[in-house]
Amino acid sequence: MKLYRRFLNKMQAVILAAGTGTRILPLTETKPKLLLKVANKIILEHNLEQINSLAEEVIIVTGYKSELIENIFGNRYKDIEIKYVKQIKALGTGDALKTVAHLLKDKFLVLYGDDLYFKEDIKKVLVHEPCILLKESKNPENFGVISIENNKVVGLEEKPANPKTNLVNTGTYFLNKSIFDFKIEKSERGEYELTEYIKKISGLKFVIAENWFPLTYPWNLLDANEFLLKNIERKIESKIENCYIGENVQIGEGTIVKSGSYIENNVIIGKNCKIGPNCYIRGSTSIGDNCHIGNGTEIKNSIFFENSNAPHLNYVGDSIIGSNCNLAAGTIIANLRHDNKNVLVNVKNKLVDTKRRKFGAIIGDNVKTGIGTLIYPGRKIGANKTTKPGEIIKKDII
Repeated sequence: MKLYRRFLNKMQAVILAAGTGTRILPLTETKPKLLLKVANKIILEHNLEQINSLAEEVIIVTGYKSELIENIFGNRYKDIEIKYVKQIKALGTGDALKTVAHLLKDKFLVLYGDDLYFKEDIKKVLVHEPCILLKESKNPENFGVISIENNKVVGLEEKPANPKTNLVNTGTYFLNKSIFDFKIEKSERGEYELTEYIKKISGLKFVIAENWFPLTYPWNLLDANEFLLKNIERKIESKIENCYIGENVQIGEGTIVKSGSYIENNVIIGKNCKIGPNCYIRGSTSIGDNCHIGNGTEIKNSIFFENSNAPHLNYVGDSIIGSNCNLAAGTIIANLRHDNKNVLVNVKNKLVDTKRRKFGAIIGDNVKTGIGTLIYPGRKIGANKTTKPGEIIKKDII
């Protein structure tokens, strides 16, 4: 760990955060993906927290709705100074990194801003230079697959149809400025890819991550949410009436939990919420600030962003509900197909297998449903949309 100690509090980090997040729509219609929340914490904040004691400066490459990122985080996060560079044209991750080359001193850490990383894994990357962080994946065909020979990286292939290994690229690197000596060409999709720089490095070392969550699709947020909620400590800062509260549950200041409410383990509830009476909140659920979960409502394995309500006789399972939404009385989100097959979701005009037998709806910000709305599994409702009373949502509303 000598190299890690040498660069402690002296290193620069680069976070690539210019993308539009089209595969996670409609959640990104109103904000960049890295401003979405998991376990009630902004994705970018989580990653800044992981590198807080490892770097003294972070350069964030922004693009889509960059002003929202700057307004929230300003020029400092705890001990880290923050600088912003805007990628004017979406020319790829390689171009994004090159836009900050003039600000880099020597060695630097690179992270993708919209995946979840963890400090202990990042520390391992800093032991070697140049180095790449890898992870074993059940679906390597969805990522850059890494070939290893004699304990060295010898190949990187993007999304191969028949991957030869299950080791994939997490998008975390420890590099130095000599990488910019290489010349790269545009890829088939017309972008300069960061991985083309990486392929040109000889002697690239690697370490294996314990934990990494690529947040490619909306349902990946549920995977990360479930993982993070398993590790929370019990913390109740609110008024509790006659109800059941599980062990590892957090409830924020100003929240009222009314009589008859039943809250299982692995649940986090934000500040100034109204919970109950007589509601059921099941495990792996995050509820943001200023939400209302009311009488006869059941929530299971879901994420509610701030200022959203399910106040009367609702069922929400395995779903993601945006900010400032209201699910009218009797709105039910189905999360299981009658044939028990995996739920499919339309992403960029292609049906994608979620690999989940249970998956509900993806609802954007400011959505209002009519009473008695019924929503099929895997459906999307875009930001600012409404439904009619008694409407059955068989197709996406975008």
